[in-house]
Amino acid sequence: MYKLALIISCIILISACKKDNVPGIDSTPYVLDYGIFPTPNISSDNSLTIAGVALGRKLFYDTKFSKDGTMTCGSCHQQSNAFSDTTLFSIGVEGLPGKRQSMAIFNMAWHTNEFFWDGRAHLLRDQSLTPIEDALELNETLENVINKLKADNSYEEMFTKAFGSEDINSLKISLALEQFMLTIISNQSKYDKYLAGSASLSQNELNGMELFFAEYNPFFPSESGADCAHCHSSFNFENDLYMNNGLDTDVNITDLGRYEATLDINDKGKFKVPSLRNIAFTPPYMHDGRFATLEEVVAHYNSGIMTSNTVDPTVQNTQATGLMLSAQDKADLVAFLHTLSDYQFTTDLKFSDPN
Repeated sequence: MYKLALIISCIILISACKKDNVPGIDSTPYVLDYGIFPTPNISSDNSLTIAGVALGRKLFYDTKFSKDGTMTCGSCHQQSNAFSDTTLFSIGVEGLPGKRQSMAIFNMAWHTNEFFWDGRAHLLRDQSLTPIEDALELNETLENVINKLKADNSYEEMFTKAFGSEDINSLKISLALEQFMLTIISNQSKYDKYLAGSASLSQNELNGMELFFAEYNPFFPSESGADCAHCHSSFNFENDLYMNNGLDTDVNITDLGRYEATLDINDKGKFKVPSLRNIAFTPPYMHDGRFATLEEVVAHYNSGIMTSNTVDPTVQNTQATGLMLSAQDKADLVAFLHTLSDYQFTTDLKFSDPN
């Protein structure tokens, strides 16, 4: 019995060593600071580690990803702009503009329904590689990127610590980038501090908050709200859906949006609903950047809804009367949107360029 127990113990010990003690790997977990947000569901095949996140951060800001060595992921996703770009369409290495407004990168750990405006990338790791080979963006090949990284000795130890081998391939690159982007969390806005009882809102901001969450009611105009929370709900002020918000008539829809990924005619003109957190940092607005200011966005929802076959019914229902917002209501609504700005997140050194 003693010998049998000893053998079993040895087997268990060897198995544990194979799993947890890969030579060179540093599996120290990276602990996310998500505050009162719900616990995110991190994929079990890419658990966050300090080494993996550090590698992803270095890669995110490395110019080797671009054809001419002038651009990085951070060029179009700037921390000061909530990891977005305030240019109408980001300019790539060939001097050509992209097709859509750059989406902000934060709180990605809670996005569960594809990535990009049209959702063509299933996972964040899939999204991370696409701009590299896009001719309008970094315009490089994955093979060239891998070769350039292999030629940089500083990456040998980092890949070994993150994945147990200095071997570099596109999968490891995508997993490391995914890890870093999942750590970019924004939860310290004035609104968050108001909910926590550590900050107060002005009367204008409070009125804007009430309008934001109140439903549209054409029968009782004095009680009617802006109904923003219909689409921009939950702790992250988005619903993880693809929707048509009445920007164009069927004839004028030139960007087919979600349809390009699904080929479902019911998705024509639908785009991923973005979070309104940090919205003041990320002009211009909509997938095509057609609105330069938040005031223009509010004006669209108040009186500019267009009819098309796929427009969301709740949005369409407001067309007859508009949202009936006064000039002061619109100003207050914009004031509330500014309370969603997280200044700490835009200057946090752990998200900055380490190179």
